[in-house]
Amino acid sequence: MPGTGRSPQGRVPLAVVVVDRAGRVSHWSTGARRLFGPGREEAVGRPVADLLPVSGALPDDCVEPEAARGPYGAHDGLGHGLEESLGGRTSYPAAGRARLDTSAGPCERIDVLWWAYPLVGPGPERLLVLAADARRLSGGDPGAEGPREVAGERMAPGFALHTDFPAADELARRLPEILPSMSVRESARIVGQVLELGYPVLEFSQQDRVPVTADWGVARRTERQERRVRAERAAAAGVPSPRRPPDDAEDLEFMAVRERLEFLNEVSGRIGSSLDLSRTIIEVSRAVVPRFSDVAGTYLREQVVAGEGFPEGPPDTTTMWHRVAVEHTDEPGRWDDVVPVGESMPFPAHTPFFQCMTTGDPVLVPYISEEMGNAIAAQFEKRDIRPLINHRSMLVVPLKARNVVLGFMILLRHRERPVFNDMDRVTGAELAARAGLVLDNARMYAYQESVAETLQDSMLPHIEPHMPGCDVATRYLPGALLGRVGGDWFDSIKLPGARTALVVGDVMGHGLNSAAMMGQLRTAVQTMAALDLPPAQLLRNLDDLAQRLGEHYLATCLYAVYDPIAGGLHLANAGHIPPVIVRAADGRSELLELPTGAPIGVGGVPFESVRIPVAPGDRVVMCTDGLVEVRGEDIGVGLATLCESAAHPAASMDDACDTIIRSLAGRGGRKDDVALLMVRTSGIEPGDVAQWELDGEPSEVPRARGLVRRQLALWGLSDVEYVAELMVSELVTNAVRHTAGGRVQVRLVRSGTLLCEVEDTEHTLPTLCSAGPGDEFGRGLRVVARLAREWGTSRTAHGKTVWFELTLRRERV
Repeated sequence: MPGTGRSPQGRVPLAVVVVDRAGRVSHWSTGARRLFGPGREEAVGRPVADLLPVSGALPDDCVEPEAARGPYGAHDGLGHGLEESLGGRTSYPAAGRARLDTSAGPCERIDVLWWAYPLVGPGPERLLVLAADARRLSGGDPGAEGPREVAGERMAPGFALHTDFPAADELARRLPEILPSMSVRESARIVGQVLELGYPVLEFSQQDRVPVTADWGVARRTERQERRVRAERAAAAGVPSPRRPPDDAEDLEFMAVRERLEFLNEVSGRIGSSLDLSRTIIEVSRAVVPRFSDVAGTYLREQVVAGEGFPEGPPDTTTMWHRVAVEHTDEPGRWDDVVPVGESMPFPAHTPFFQCMTTGDPVLVPYISEEMGNAIAAQFEKRDIRPLINHRSMLVVPLKARNVVLGFMILLRHRERPVFNDMDRVTGAELAARAGLVLDNARMYAYQESVAETLQDSMLPHIEPHMPGCDVATRYLPGALLGRVGGDWFDSIKLPGARTALVVGDVMGHGLNSAAMMGQLRTAVQTMAALDLPPAQLLRNLDDLAQRLGEHYLATCLYAVYDPIAGGLHLANAGHIPPVIVRAADGRSELLELPTGAPIGVGGVPFESVRIPVAPGDRVVMCTDGLVEVRGEDIGVGLATLCESAAHPAASMDDACDTIIRSLAGRGGRKDDVALLMVRTSGIEPGDVAQWELDGEPSEVPRARGLVRRQLALWGLSDVEYVAELMVSELVTNAVRHTAGGRVQVRLVRSGTLLCEVEDTEHTLPTLCSAGPGDEFGRGLRVVARLAREWGTSRTAHGKTVWFELTLRRERV
């Protein structure tokens, strides 16, 4: 407060008034009641202009001494500056003087000094007004000479600072006690500005990292317990007890509440910057240390950390809690040995922690004495936590969302700081509520991500890296939108005759609907491939199925059958991007020219197939458009990049796939999912294939056994000779019995496994039968099913094929 020649003794009460954006009073202090008359209940909510007693000029029958009017007698009423501020027509701080009526009578006026500060922030408050009785500043004499004005009233009209301050140097020296980071030079500049020039210091900014924040500078309504603890500490140290708060504590309380709200708003802005659970936990811990507490330990349920669900109801003494973060201002390593991060533990009953997690309410322990610390530490086995909690103030707040406790935070303050109190408990609870909601969002996002990945993985096949006559490698990249679930898929299916079906498809759209449709189409392709349908016919049947499922079922599909014995690729396309083939002979890559065809689900469009010769070592690359298509760019650019990257030499199939992904997946902010399938052909040598044609006569059965026995001996496979001979005998016997004199063909193929095929002219597929002890027939297929690694049947253009596979010893493969 500016000084005068007769500096007033004691405190000068201030009236504190806060005005909202509607011009109504939202705060009215006790000082305002004493200065202006109306009480808090009467003032809050009313227009501020109605509460300032201004009636204009004095009545004619009133005589006011000229000395009482002083040099500010012309400022009857609010004055121009205060009217502008109350009306919201200024955006800068202002100060001035006003003459207002009093309740003593129509002839009584008081001089009021006022300061108006516009408030900027998210809340409804717009203006903070401070006012004081000018008579109290001048020693109580209404007729006393007013203070000398400086530099032509550089402040608001009617208000001036005084130059006759008795100890300007003393003020400049003591100002750094309030702002420790201020230099002596800066302090002298500020004092000189205020005392000599008359300019107020409206704002002073200083960026610094402080270890603690004072206890908000607030004298609170419910602090009896805090005063008792402070008194105990003071008595132990031999110092006087702290003074009781002043009578006008509610004014400071309002400012403290505002500061707490700003703190919570700042914390809310700092946490939740991502949906990563680990990062969110670190943000929450660093938001409270050291500003609100000196130590913050965060515990979450184990199921929350693992992304799993947990039983309903409150936790108990068997609930495991995972320590996910410990932030503190103590010396490094002090907490690591006793409470290391990453440890899981239950919390015993009869502790503040258990009370918090079971009730879901904050637990406040203002001061942990030796006795209380020993009682808490006794509940924990094999660890002594007394040095960490004794003589500290503790607040345990629950982290909950949707009325479910996900975890809790243990907040501690050193003995040098004010203890936690009821207002801190409210602040901590609000902080924990916001943090709990952010953690729950991160948890739900992680859970949904896990569900989406599980769903996608369940729908994508587990491809064998080695198929007969070829090696296969795949990659799948989820999309960046709609839960990372999409409709792209790939597959490789083993077919009769050592052939392999290769499939890549893309359901139009994203999300769960596309993924569900993809699962249906993939299952249908596997079923129809097992029937050994030609590629064009398979796509035709798939198109019919999509139309029956619904009009919105649209997808592209590329289906190819690789025959390692014939050395060819049989392909059909349904609106998909063409594959790339890399020739082993010269390393040249090219897009295969295929009939495009219409997407699956359009209907009424025929599908065509083509045959492409392939040599051992050739690579075929099939992918979805998410890999090559970028918004705003011609797809031909992506296809050219695909051809170029596919031709790069690679040490393995996996390296080749990674090269393609690196070249294409990072372009233009990819959002679609990607499916990639690469096949390297190795073929099957003619010397690894043996084939015979037999007459459909019973006498050919012994001959078949002999042919197989000799061929296996030639290949050095005598270890499977007996089993293979027995199974071939059963299959040829069945073929002779059911073909009625037709031709029977037997083929052996050595490629990782021993494949045996028996083909006849009968179209009816055999089935397993239940043969009784006296039945003569029905046991042949049961013998095959029991001894074979795999077996199956399929129709051919001229009849059927029954086949089986036997596992070979690896050293003979």
